[in-house]
Order: sequence, then C-alpha cells, then structure tokens
Amino acid sequence: MSAVLLNVNGIEVIYNHVILVLKGVSLQVPEGKVVALLGGNGAGKTTTLRAVSNLLAGERGDVTKGSIELRGERIEKLSTSDMVERGVVQVMEGRHCFAHLSIEENLMTGAYTRRDGKAAVAQTLEKVYNYFPRLKTRRNSQAAYTSGGEQQMCAIGRALMANPKMVLLDEPSMGLAPQIVEEVFEIVKDLNTKEGVTFLLAEQNTNIALRYADYGYILENGRIVMDGAAKDLRENEDVKEFYLGMGGGGDGNPRKSFKDVKSYKRRKRWLA
Repeated sequence: MSAVLLNVNGIEVIYNHVILVLKGVSLQVPEGKVVALLGGNGAGKTTTLRAVSNLLAGERGDVTKGSIELRGERIEKLSTSDMVERGVVQVMEGRHCFAHLSIEENLMTGAYTRRDGKAAVAQTLEKVYNYFPRLKTRRNSQAAYTSGGEQQMCAIGRALMANPKMVLLDEPSMGLAPQIVEEVFEIVKDLNTKEGVTFLLAEQNTNIALRYADYGYILENGRIVMDGAAKDLRENEDVKEFYLGMGGGGDGNPRKSFKDVKSYKRRKRWLA
C-alpha cells in the first residue's frame, strides 16, 4: 500500500462569500499514483484542484470547512509558492503558456524556484525534451505559433521543470485532437511509472481518464457521488451509462421515450 500523499477531508468552498461550490468533498491521493477527478462541466473539479494548490483567492474563493493535508501537514493557509516548494504544481485548464516567449523560455520559467544549480536545471530540461521530443524540435518557436497539443505539452513540461512530487492537471484533453490526447496521457503514465510523479487530474473525458488512472472520484454538483479503483469504475453499470455513453436499460441500446428518461434519472441514485 502506498502512503497517502494528499488527504482532502470534508472541504466546503464558497465563492464571493455566497456561492457554495464544494459541499463536503473528501478524497485521498496515494503517493506515486494517478487519481482522476471525473464529472461534467461545473461539477467542482477545477475548484477542488484550486483548493489544493491554494489558487482560490484569485477567484474570490475560500475553503470554509474541512481540512487539506499534504504528508500530514495542514496546507490551507499556505501560499501557492509554498506549495511549489513542497513539490505541488498545478497545470491550469487551457494551457496558459506565455504567448510571447519561446517554448524553451516557457519551460525555463518553471525552474524559477529551483535552488539546486544550473546543471540540475539543465538536466531536468533535457529530461523534459526526452519525454516531449516535439518540444525540442520547436524549442525556439514562439509559443503563440505552436499547436494546441504542443502548448499543452509545454505547460506540462513547465510544471516538470519545478521538479514536482505531485502535479495537479486540469482538463488535459480540452480542445485537443484524440491522437494528441492519447499522446499526452501516455506521457503522463510514463512520468508516473518511470519518474514516480503523483498525478491528481481533473478530466471530463471519463473514458480515457479511467484507462490511465489508478483510482477515480466522480463529482456532481460539488459532491463526491462515487469512487473506486479505475478498473471497477470502468465496469460499473451506472458509470458506463451516465459517463461512458454505453447502454441504457442493460440491453446496450440508448433510451428514447420520456418514460425511459424518468427511469434514467431515478437510477441515478446519487441525485436524490
């Protein structure tokens, strides 16, 4: 059994002192594993990641209940830079590369907090290029003129330049072609197995997330409604129906009538 790296215990998050977004979310991320946060748009996945990385303040959000622990240390009051020093780095949704900088300049910004010398940073840069050979080819290209897939690889590579222990990855498949999505997730799995990087990733594409994750949590309306080993979730009939688009009434066919829809909603027990 892996030691628990991150422990989120019953957190509530409120935006603008009014809007309750997370309603008692609890989850654990074991060291050296890939854990997926699943659910539709607005379920609370990004808010959960921001609560962990302490990026809520910029969105006028606040953790009002519960606790978040990293290796047993309470981290709710730490700054984002404190989190980076502890090895936790977030890759934001939508990539957010510095458009006017080259790919390599973007990557080097990720090493800003490093204190282990230029040689170590250069070694990490070469390792990033080994994982993302396309970035090495485009290293001198301005980020604004690279493809969406290359920008996503650049954003992940920039996070790796900080030499993290855990990467929070928000919607890595967004806006990318299926082939590029596969490539990105293969690299995530390689980084996990070969480098021991722990991943907590938020993803709407349940199908691909459960193929590469070890464990999954499904969020709806700010609550965890189901969790389990990725393999078990892939085989769960409700997950197949509501998130993988497979089947309806057990016969593999989609529902058509309003009566079927009412049954469909009733079967989604966690909405009650």
